[in-house]
Amino acid sequence: MITKPSENDFERLITIWENAVRATHSFVTEEDIRQYKPLILNEYFHVVELFCNRDEHQIINGFMGVAGDKLEMLFVDNCRRGEGIGKELLTYAINRLNVNKVDVNEQNPQAVDFYKHMGFRVVSRSAVDSTGKNYPILSMELK
Repeated sequence: MITKPSENDFERLITIWENAVRATHSFVTEEDIRQYKPLILNEYFHVVELFCNRDEHQIINGFMGVAGDKLEMLFVDNCRRGEGIGKELLTYAINRLNVNKVDVNEQNPQAVDFYKHMGFRVVSRSAVDSTGKNYPILSMELK
């Protein structure tokens, strides 16, 4: 079930973010995680519209953040990857929120392949991320 989380859920969201990043972003350093974590928790969560996937026990297993027609973040609890949670969130974003854009770390091939499978195509590439770090970003749009 897709719902909107409350601020009381932010600790669960940041836990999911961290375990998902550790599982899928091998290029991210511990220093990066320490730097990004408070920014995401205290800033980024407040500038996107957040949605989460809850199971039958109301446990949050994945979440996404949307701004306009762009998916800004999508993370699934590492122990629940491969169960269709990301697909459910993205399908909701596309069909209900008119999302048609996403930026993806080029060094995360699983994510790139996931978005391609869901109908996105690469339209541009940046050699650095939004903070200027040497993490190439692929801008993708729905076909």
